[in-house]
Amino acid sequence: MELNTIKDAFDRVSKKQKLSCSNTQEVIDQIDQEIEQALQKIQSASNPDSLLDHRPILVELKTKLKDMAPVTQLESTQKDLNSALSKYPKLLEKSFNPDISKAYRNIEFDTHTVNQIIASHFYRQGLFEIGDLFVQEANEPESVAVIKSQFQDMYQILEAMKSQNLEPALKWATSNADRLKHNGSDLLMKLHSLQFVEILQKGSRDEALNYARTYLSPFASNHMDAIQKLVVCILWAGRLDRSPYYQLLSPTNWDKVVEELTRQFCKILGQSYESPLAVTVVAGAQGLPPLLKFMNVMAGKKHEWQTMKQLPVPVELDKEYQFHSIFVCPVSKEQSTEENPPMLMSCGHVLCKQSIMKMSKNSTKSFKCPYCPSDIDAIRCRMLYF
Repeated sequence: MELNTIKDAFDRVSKKQKLSCSNTQEVIDQIDQEIEQALQKIQSASNPDSLLDHRPILVELKTKLKDMAPVTQLESTQKDLNSALSKYPKLLEKSFNPDISKAYRNIEFDTHTVNQIIASHFYRQGLFEIGDLFVQEANEPESVAVIKSQFQDMYQILEAMKSQNLEPALKWATSNADRLKHNGSDLLMKLHSLQFVEILQKGSRDEALNYARTYLSPFASNHMDAIQKLVVCILWAGRLDRSPYYQLLSPTNWDKVVEELTRQFCKILGQSYESPLAVTVVAGAQGLPPLLKFMNVMAGKKHEWQTMKQLPVPVELDKEYQFHSIFVCPVSKEQSTEENPPMLMSCGHVLCKQSIMKMSKNSTKSFKCPYCPSDIDAIRCRMLYF
């Protein structure tokens, strides 16, 4: 599927549509101008109520509109637009297979788990009313109550931050300070920095200095440069926008802290930052075209496809959707599976289980590692998890 080709075709349609719209508006403006001029002539006539005085003006208007030929002016651009519009759906049908059932496998899903995933997606996006309605329709009243409550707390904090109110965020970050430190996050420092800048904006130097001594000084060992810059800003209290540090007022600073808070909130909850459902859908959409292409070629082997334990063709996903390493045994050249997992040998090298079993005669004898002179005892090999 050539997405660039589709985009180019869409751009052509869009360009012709804009041209047609522009020409249409131009013709309408010309007609409106002629009518306005005719009305002005009628109103300025010696006897505006006399039909005889109007007739020459109306005849002249009719002649001008006929010479203008508005329909003829529009036919050409409209014809080009119709031609482009008729070709575009055909290109879409050719590039996108509307029937994706060929790449579908009959897999039994746990309905309860799927419902939890969908409801959790709504709640983590802040769509609580939709989530509640889905839970009610799916008859899952208690399964996602906890995660709903957790994300409600997060969105209350985020809503407060939209109003420049940092108190809920600071309260949460302070109560989770140890976890944030364990995660290597300096979120609490960033929140106090934003609050410090807000105080400076109000012009209170004493209050800003006291706040820095109380809340910023504990971070001095790791953030001295940032704290020194903030403290110098006290000299510009009330006029920070005209200081060399005006970038501290940039809205992007708040956006970054909001993202960091959301990420850390999810991490502390044991949830991923991105919605698992959204990631699955996007990754599935990327992997769908090669599978559809394969099934169109192998249309007569659908049963074989249904029984495969691995994908029949390589599926390239973007880096952000690659969560697990893929191990290929250097001896058998086969990719590891659940039945043939990677095994860590005592020397530190890795082979697949079947290769180790074959080389050790089903664990009855030791063997030489293919990469070093170590003697390997198959019993001491351990399964490796990526």
